[in-house]
Amino acid sequence: MFLYSLLALAVVTALIFAAPLKAKVWATLAVVAAGALWASATAVGVLAGGHTVRLWATDVFLFGSDAGSMDPLSALFALIVSVGAVAAVLYSRGYLAHYLGRKSPAHISLHYTALATMFYAMLGVVTSEGGFSFLFFWELMTVASFLLILFDAERREVRRAALAYVIMMHVGFALLLIGFVRLDSVCGSADFALLGEYFRTQPALPLFVVFLAGFGMKAGMFPMHVWLPEAHPAAPSHVSALMSGVMIKTGVYGILRVTAQIADLPTLRTAGLILLVAGIVTGLWGVILAAAQNDVKRLLAYSSIENIGIVLIGLGIAALGKSSGNQLAAICGLSGALLHTLNHSLFKSLLFFGAGNILSQTHTTSLDALGGLGRHMPVTGLLFLAGTTAICALPPLNGFVSELLIYLGMLDGIASGSDVLASAAGLAALALIGGVVILTFTKLYGTVFLGAPRTHEVAEASEVDNFRIAAMALPLAGILFIGLFPQTAVSAVTRAAGFFIHHPADAADYLLSPTPAAVRGNHNCLQPHGMAADSGRRTLGMASQPRPAHAQGDRRRDMGLRLHLAQRADAVQRRILLRRTAVYRHVAHAEQRRRQRRRQRRDFPCRAQLRYPPQGPLRQTFRGVVGRTAARDKQARHAPAYGQNQPLRALRTGVSGPDIPVVHL
Repeated sequence: MFLYSLLALAVVTALIFAAPLKAKVWATLAVVAAGALWASATAVGVLAGGHTVRLWATDVFLFGSDAGSMDPLSALFALIVSVGAVAAVLYSRGYLAHYLGRKSPAHISLHYTALATMFYAMLGVVTSEGGFSFLFFWELMTVASFLLILFDAERREVRRAALAYVIMMHVGFALLLIGFVRLDSVCGSADFALLGEYFRTQPALPLFVVFLAGFGMKAGMFPMHVWLPEAHPAAPSHVSALMSGVMIKTGVYGILRVTAQIADLPTLRTAGLILLVAGIVTGLWGVILAAAQNDVKRLLAYSSIENIGIVLIGLGIAALGKSSGNQLAAICGLSGALLHTLNHSLFKSLLFFGAGNILSQTHTTSLDALGGLGRHMPVTGLLFLAGTTAICALPPLNGFVSELLIYLGMLDGIASGSDVLASAAGLAALALIGGVVILTFTKLYGTVFLGAPRTHEVAEASEVDNFRIAAMALPLAGILFIGLFPQTAVSAVTRAAGFFIHHPADAADYLLSPTPAAVRGNHNCLQPHGMAADSGRRTLGMASQPRPAHAQGDRRRDMGLRLHLAQRADAVQRRILLRRTAVYRHVAHAEQRRRQRRRQRRDFPCRAQLRYPPQGPLRQTFRGVVGRTAARDKQARHAPAYGQNQPLRALRTGVSGPDIPVVHL
């Protein structure tokens, strides 16, 4: 297997280096698209059938037996890798166009070779059954991503970020190597499937913590996240999208594989608490630092840390639910974690592509220098708006669906009484994370795309080429599909969740049912039989009880309050319009402003009996003031900015004589 992989890498390298300069991207796209089509077709078949496909099996003298296969979990991650890689290569066509004249052909060839190598290495990671082939593809992925970060190696900050990245990745690799060697020494093989035997016969938590630290290093889990906000801004934007949207998910994949092999329920509960605490700390740390950033790409990098925290919260809730026998909380938490992994790969790739558009057209990603790009780059603005709406978990886009499932798992954990404190802590943390995320991305979008340009580079920006728009359309299609047709996506992730917990075939139908009563009453198969019957009786009893008299009185009082608020709307509108007439910021002279203030105090006294619209003589005065204000606003809105379209006027220097120089302003 290793020899075949190295031969394939040599063939891909020769093909890309032999291609003409402008055809290198198309050669890379052909290589990546071929693998993506094969992986996607196989993954769709596996997810639809729920079976496992064996891909390779070798018996090497030096490393022992090794195999690779694609089960539903591997199929889900193979889809994530395929879509993200194709979009990144297509985006590089327009993003690297202006580098072709500045970089050597060998430099461009090395970059595209590393891009294709990273794609196939990630496919090998998610399809390997463990052992030394897993470590081989893991290291190959690390080296390829290191070369991709070094694209602008002449910049000092890029070299520092790449060095920090490769050091931390090799620390994580050493931890994984320790874990697999320990597994091989006890069980005779280093496959993931033998972790269950190891956890039954040996202390489970030490090896679990070693694997969690090794995989958490790649995922960006706190406190091993320090490489991520340095490497993502330093890399080209399509590389940042591939690393943040896809590569860090391989760390999540490893954590899922290890956690699923813990069969002892007390140990699983401890592991679930560790994952939940790590997710809460990672999510809060990432989103708080994201809100404080002043650079677009650093903000998105810290946001990736926050989203890894959300995935770990869902996985922790799933482990706690399984350990306590709450199958509904377990399936909701795990399905939400898997779906959020898919969702984050889509909207984070879209957002990094948008950041690349901003950087290439304005030559900056500083929020202090940006503004008003919605007028100059309208398509990028709309696509970026879709990404910000999705990452804020607002309906009807995909982020809402995945976080809703995690919320349902935590709410069911509280309602069942099995993990009240842990579920409440996760619920509060996720709610706080969601609020700060909305604050962060509202600031980001409003600062960048709304308002007025702050520099001439921003004012002269234009829309990007169609190749980059097409690359952004790929993740946008996934965002819209999952948001508008969530049942299909939830059905796929529930099949992928079968590696961790057994559930009915129609689990996706009741996870998004309209009411919890439908879940409790119609799908009691998720709960133990004694609890199911009691839950059904409680549900029917609640539905058949009449409303008490005090509840009906509360309802009438609520209706009266709503009617009172509806009657107050006219008063609010009157105050707004009266305040509108007091706008005088476009009046040129201070004396005119003073006269206008005196006139408004005379014509519009703040009396409670003032009605809108005014009656009698006051009506004409009101119309005149409003009309003059609107006319001034329209004239100022269409007037040229200061220094633009102004006639040239001669300015003499102050030196007398016949040869006086004239300066034209």
